[in-house]
Amino acid sequence: MQDEYRTVARVGVHETEVNRSRFLCALAPAATEPEAQDFIAAVRKEHADATHNCWAYVIGADAGVQKASDDGEPGGTAGVPMLQMLLRRDMRYVVAVVTRYYGGVKLGAGGLIRAYGGAVGEALDALGTLTRRRFRLATVTVDHQRAGKVHNDLRATGREVRDVRYGEAVTIEIGLPDSDVDAFRAWLADATAGTAGLELGGEAYGDV
Repeated sequence: MQDEYRTVARVGVHETEVNRSRFLCALAPAATEPEAQDFIAAVRKEHADATHNCWAYVIGADAGVQKASDDGEPGGTAGVPMLQMLLRRDMRYVVAVVTRYYGGVKLGAGGLIRAYGGAVGEALDALGTLTRRRFRLATVTVDHQRAGKVHNDLRATGREVRDVRYGEAVTIEIGLPDSDVDAFRAWLADATAGTAGLELGGEAYGDV
């Protein structure tokens, strides 16, 4: 399992022009393949009058799902260079749709490859990317008397506090890199005189 991956920072569209053809690259984060397909369908509907709506997506932190479509452009001149640009930039959980409005000048195979790949690269630069890192979910259980100080100390040391619940005791859900678990366990025992509990849960990804 990958320790981290990069994805697009936000949904957005970036437009470029090549020899009078307009290329609109729509990018979006996509957690699943159906989510990517829904985004593609929405862009195709919005630009139903376009000459082509070519697309590519990469799903999975290990890039396990990779799909692309030339949507009528000559084979391998649109979807594949788009996909290659996403992979070259180490992008994951991302979908790209490049909408082309033909401007009357043929670009040739090399020109199309550069235009479609370039549209994705420029859109990534314009919209920005972010890195998500794998971490372990962990639950700290502490008495009410010590909870406030523990909570403040967690935030002060840059720990990601995901949730706080108050009951008979206070449970604080945090995210920990796997490499930090032993050191955190020792810190928690020290900070609470050994009274706090620590339960490790599953794995997730969060912003770095």
